[in-house]
Amino acid sequence: MSPNHRADPPGTLAPVSADAPDELDVLVDRLADEQASTAASEARGPSDGAGRPEPPSVADEMATLEGFLDFLRATIRWKVEGLSDEQASARMLGSATTVTGMVRHLADTERYWFRQILGAVPVDEVGYAWEDGSGPSHAWEMDGGASLAGALEDYEAATRLSRAQLLGRDVEEELRGRPEVVTVRWVLTHMVEETARHAGQLDVLAELLDGRTGE
Repeated sequence: MSPNHRADPPGTLAPVSADAPDELDVLVDRLADEQASTAASEARGPSDGAGRPEPPSVADEMATLEGFLDFLRATIRWKVEGLSDEQASARMLGSATTVTGMVRHLADTERYWFRQILGAVPVDEVGYAWEDGSGPSHAWEMDGGASLAGALEDYEAATRLSRAQLLGRDVEEELRGRPEVVTVRWVLTHMVEETARHAGQLDVLAELLDGRTGE
């Protein structure tokens, strides 16, 4: 950035030329992301001792489901905090399951349900990092340079896009991107279950790795 560059005020979108549709799409996505983050922050209750946002105790169905899902997303990060890349890539079980692999898997699971299914985004535009929503997953393939921090950053980016897709939605809305019709309520409930199950698995893996115990 040049010394004479003046940053725009927060929330200001820079002018975009008519022949730059890709840049416009990026800016629209960014604005939706900012709105989703603001709405989620306003709906959340106070944070707990681990910095996780407490789900609202009195709220409508959408805010309650989103609140529990955000609490569990924060739990994923809390469970693996402080592990080294080597620890997070280690296989502690008979399968290929690892901490980093599970975080990667969760990121693409967010993309599948909230972008491909709920948002009806074409598969090749969803932004999968480790799989394509239908074929084999590469999330579990570890190498010496596998980064836990990188996986967590990717997960955080995926969850921000998930929140953006929920703006203006109704829990009763029907989604037809799969053989069976599901509702927004079903997707949110499924993601609460999916994230909670993996949070429990991470709890066990982390204890096996360095002896820590969680709630």
